[in-house]
Amino acid sequence: MTIAANAVIARRMEYLETETFENLLALRADEVEQLLRQLLDGRLREGEVDRPRRLIEAMRHGALNGGKRLRPFLLVETAEMFEHGGRAALRSAAALECVHCYSLIHDDLPAMDNDDMRRGQPTVHRAFDEASAILAGDSLLTYAFDIIADAETELPATTRLELVLKLARAAGLGGMAGGQALDLEAERVFPDEGGIIKLQAMKTGALIRYACEAGAIIGHAGPADIERLGAFGSAIGLAFQLADDLLDLTATPESVGKATGKDAEAGKATLARLHGEEWVRSQLKGLVGQAEELLEPYGERAAILRHAARFVAARNR
Repeated sequence: MTIAANAVIARRMEYLETETFENLLALRADEVEQLLRQLLDGRLREGEVDRPRRLIEAMRHGALNGGKRLRPFLLVETAEMFEHGGRAALRSAAALECVHCYSLIHDDLPAMDNDDMRRGQPTVHRAFDEASAILAGDSLLTYAFDIIADAETELPATTRLELVLKLARAAGLGGMAGGQALDLEAERVFPDEGGIIKLQAMKTGALIRYACEAGAIIGHAGPADIERLGAFGSAIGLAFQLADDLLDLTATPESVGKATGKDAEAGKATLARLHGEEWVRSQLKGLVGQAEELLEPYGERAAILRHAARFVAARNR
């Protein structure tokens, strides 16, 4: 290991000794928030004719509303683990968050989950209207690929192409969007355990896996490391969904900033509904162990990602 790598490890361990993991998560979230504010301003970029005011306001309402920014955090911290963080990783993380926020805007629509609140404020279709919400989601999705492909994301063109392709696959019909389709279908025909795991791996897990793979790609990691970090992302992606299902069963709307109990009311397929609370808690413990085992080859370099796995499983909002 290089002297520089040892210095990076020392700084990161010192941070965890003096600050909480939640503080680091909040710091990264603020960095992403500030970059998104710059990206979602009224200034025209090359090739654009106009940025309609109401549309940009709807996009900002859906994207600049707080949140843990977990997916960007995982991307940046994975890249940092390979000593390649910085502006390129942050821009890639902001692009990923645009995709995530688009999915939330569309998920909240009356034709989907029909939610009125998101992160403690009115959802985009409530604050504006349904047409504006659809367009805001569409625009955030396409803008994500703009951000990564732009030369301002200072990565080799082949790396940017790889990131774009992987993000398209993670977000599209074989990933998040396909998972949402399976989730809607599951309201009519309740799937078995394997079916639930598949739809959750697509709907929730695909972008979390992408975050970890993208960080490794930006860090110039080899194929084996990219695959290992992807498996780590899949493990904590399932943990994230299980924790979310548990919150829907046990939390109050005030604590999570959105309606709870809606999965059971809508007859949605969840592992929590299938197996119960104690089974979910046992699975969460096992998934954290699996995630930590996947990080063993990286030693102390992976300390922050280990904390992330535990945080995901234990989150209470």
